[in-house]
Amino acid sequence: MQQFEIIAEKRADQGKGASRRLRRAGKAPGILYGGGGEPQSIAVSNNQMMLHLAHEAFYSRILTLKLDGAAERVVLKDLQRHPFKPMVLHVDLMRVDERKKLTMRVPLHFLNGSTCAGVKTGGGVISHLMTDIEISCLPKDLPEFIAVDLGAMNVGDTLHISDLRLPDGVEPVGDAEQGVVSCHLPKVVVEEAPVEAEAGAAVATAPAGAPAATAAAAAPAAKAEAKK
Repeated sequence: MQQFEIIAEKRADQGKGASRRLRRAGKAPGILYGGGGEPQSIAVSNNQMMLHLAHEAFYSRILTLKLDGAAERVVLKDLQRHPFKPMVLHVDLMRVDERKKLTMRVPLHFLNGSTCAGVKTGGGVISHLMTDIEISCLPKDLPEFIAVDLGAMNVGDTLHISDLRLPDGVEPVGDAEQGVVSCHLPKVVVEEAPVEAEAGAAVATAPAGAPAATAAAAAPAAKAEAKK
């Protein structure tokens, strides 16, 4: 199992100006809280964070935070990115208490979608209604992802949160009847003939080289002649 380590330093400066200076220096401001400790403003390496964020597991894994030489177990609770630059604007990390349950979002991995009866023989398509799920569990039971087996799905079937097989010690948070994935027939779009084509054919019956007004006047006459 891949392990992730974040190197951080404490910061005393607050405010937008201090945050801008941090980002110019290649760092991102953040906050460390929870776990019975006092909230602590921190700074982390932007490049290091961007490398970690490229891994799906980083979002749902217990992380190791090294702050001024001391190691703490944390989870990523919130993240703000720049809208178009590869830059972290702010990061929220929460200390882990091994005795208390966590509430986290973990990704869903869908299996056997292309080989289920609804797709292979029924001509259906799979629609993912959710890509992750919110769960509650102790830190030791935190899964990297939840596997969703679609092998038994037929056209018209929908799997709900209550249908998922969650690991021991893991409970869903929220509406258990919320849809997760469905199998249905693809929608067929029927294109209607454009009205402009009929009008264009009528205008074409006007004498070649006729003025625009004459051509426009010829259109109703052509339509009337066509109805006879």
